[in-house]
Amino acid sequence: MSFAKAPAPFQPPAEKDLPDNEFGRVVRFGRDVFIDTQKNAKPYIGNALNCVNCHLNAGRLVNSAPLWGAYVLYPAYRKKTNKVDTLASRIQGCFMYSMNGKAPAADSAEITGLVTYMYWLAKGAPTGTVLPGQGYLELKAPPRVPSWEAGQKVYEQNCALCHGANGEGQFAEGKTVFPPLWGSKSFNWGAGMHRINTAAGFIKANMPLGRGGMLTEQQAWDVAYFMNSHERPKDPRQTTSIDDAKKNFHAENCSYGNEVGGHKLGQGD
Repeated sequence: MSFAKAPAPFQPPAEKDLPDNEFGRVVRFGRDVFIDTQKNAKPYIGNALNCVNCHLNAGRLVNSAPLWGAYVLYPAYRKKTNKVDTLASRIQGCFMYSMNGKAPAADSAEITGLVTYMYWLAKGAPTGTVLPGQGYLELKAPPRVPSWEAGQKVYEQNCALCHGANGEGQFAEGKTVFPPLWGSKSFNWGAGMHRINTAAGFIKANMPLGRGGMLTEQQAWDVAYFMNSHERPKDPRQTTSIDDAKKNFHAENCSYGNEVGGHKLGQGD
């Protein structure tokens, strides 16, 4: 009996293959913005994160929303914006939500650099195709409803060493070493990572760092629920009440607007 082999993951070009010309210069700038966003796109950042915190290995790693997997799927209709987003407008959304900042202009050096870096990483990939390893893992619903207590235990045993006892992250010489997971320096309530299912898929594949796959799916769900049931910066789309914002923007698997320990989440930190 023979079995069909799973398709091999797409392989982006190596750094050594970067051309030594103006195109290569822009690719390098986009890579630098991506890896050290705090330094290279500072006017547009409102927290302590870098793009690479959610897209590991400089945006190359499978099941960590690799950039080459996203590049080939845009322009695309997105329910979140209720329109067809270009790649530039999609990245602008990352600055507004994941980076809790403001969007650079579509023709800015920062957006041009990031789009060019993504284009280069996706060299040879088929467009309009969902490639293996694209996005984050999509986990099945857990056998048990995720709980704060179970998630806290997983967090304390596997995550707190790097991300801090209170999810505050670690910093050295003014740079983010391990990203804050909640609180004022983390992503806001509009970021995709605030969805519990998205965070669970990322955690299952990639955490603890360097030991992805170690946690069970139930543990990934529990710790994702725990992480995303803490306060964080406000959703910039909230212009009236939390209840209105929950109704209009949060019909998803998240804790926005829920009460945890007597505190209604979404007020901002």
